[in-house]
Amino acid sequence: MVFWDEVFEDVAAEFPQVETESLLVDRACMDFVRWPEDFDVVVASNLFADILSDIAAVVTGSMGLAPSANINPDKVHPSLFEPVHGAAFDIMGKGIANPIATVSAVAMMLDHLGEADAAARVDAAVARCLEERRVLTADLGGSASTSQMGDEAARLVVAG
Repeated sequence: MVFWDEVFEDVAAEFPQVETESLLVDRACMDFVRWPEDFDVVVASNLFADILSDIAAVVTGSMGLAPSANINPDKVHPSLFEPVHGAAFDIMGKGIANPIATVSAVAMMLDHLGEADAAARVDAAVARCLEERRVLTADLGGSASTSQMGDEAARLVVAG
């Protein structure tokens, strides 16, 4: 058994109420596409998590929707919150990036920092923005710029 699996099993044993399953990455990729609803939390090494998070983002409809977090639960060291797509250098400065993944990453960060009400407000604004479909970037079938969609999300956060 590889070290990663040993550590995972040791930690999982501390939480017997949590159902766990180990999958090889190729099987996980296949299952992400076939049955994405079967996954709640994924624990993986950085390389495999990067691959799986990209697949998960596309399954939801756009890479621009998926936030990502590398969490330090002890808060001894900083945690990292970002869109799954990273910096997206290929479209930087063109005004076509979907800002929702970044906004959702902020909500995850707020929740991690103990600001649950603020996180819920941001999450609700994102949900409303996507449900109303008034201001959407091209990846979601709209024509809005990054700034326009970001402004709409911000307006909805303020509006509550």
